[in-house]
Amino acid sequence: MVAEYESAANGEKGAILRREGLYSSHIIEWARARDAGQLGQVGTPVTDSGTAAAGSRVKKSAEQIELEKLRRQNEKLQADLKKTRMALDIMGKAHALLEELSESADNDNPPRRS
Repeated sequence: MVAEYESAANGEKGAILRREGLYSSHIIEWARARDAGQLGQVGTPVTDSGTAAAGSRVKKSAEQIELEKLRRQNEKLQADLKKTRMALDIMGKAHALLEELSESADNDNPPRRS
C-alpha cells in the first residue's frame, strides 16, 4: 500500500486513499514503521515480541495517548488561564484609573457663569 501510494502521481494519491478507506496518516505511520525496519516483508506477518529493539518506535497504549492528549489540553488551559488573569488585572487597573478620574472630576468645581 505504501509503495503504491508513494509511486502514484499527486492527483491519484487521494483516489487511492478513498478507494482503500484510509487516511494519509495511515500511510505516514506505515512508511515510518517500514523505514524503522518494523514492518515485515510482503507476505510475512509482523510479530510483536513484547520488547522493542534499540531505536525502534514502540506503539503507545490507549492510556499513554490519552495522557498525552490531556497534558496538551492542560497546557493550553494553563495558557488560557494566564491570559485571562492578565486581562482581568488590566481591567482592574483600568477600572481603578477611571474611578480615580471620576472622583477628581467630581471634586473639581466647574467654572460658574456670571
